[in-house]
Amino acid sequence: MTRTAAMLLALAACAPAVAEPLQPYEIVGDAIPAPLTQTPGDAARGRAIVVNRRVGLCLLCHSGPFPEEKLQGDLAPDLAGTGSRWSVGQLRLRLVEPRRLNPESIMPAYYRVDGLDRVAPAFRGKPIFSAQQIEDVVAFLATLKD
Repeated sequence: MTRTAAMLLALAACAPAVAEPLQPYEIVGDAIPAPLTQTPGDAARGRAIVVNRRVGLCLLCHSGPFPEEKLQGDLAPDLAGTGSRWSVGQLRLRLVEPRRLNPESIMPAYYRVDGLDRVAPAFRGKPIFSAQQIEDVVAFLATLKD
């Protein structure tokens, strides 16, 4: 399989989340230690989500080790070294409820549907990411050690 074909398959898995029941999770300190799914996260799918400007929009604010991506943000921390700075559980909480750690954060809550401001009617009741997408992005970010 070519790299392009693999990327297209990974992107196909990045379809927007649909209204499905949110998986329960427990916040322990500054982390969500338990995965949101029984299926382990896939780092390749997670990378595809991070660089996809129609799914995660991560590179709108963040930069990182993505030389193929010419336009990267500078409003938020560089993603390089993310896996060295935070545990998997800490990364999960940063995606699920970033304002829990920083009330002034402009990062969206990727796995919440309540208590949010200015949500378009078509997106109400739907998380930005599915539970599996959260786990995929966490798996990828955890690989970024340098």
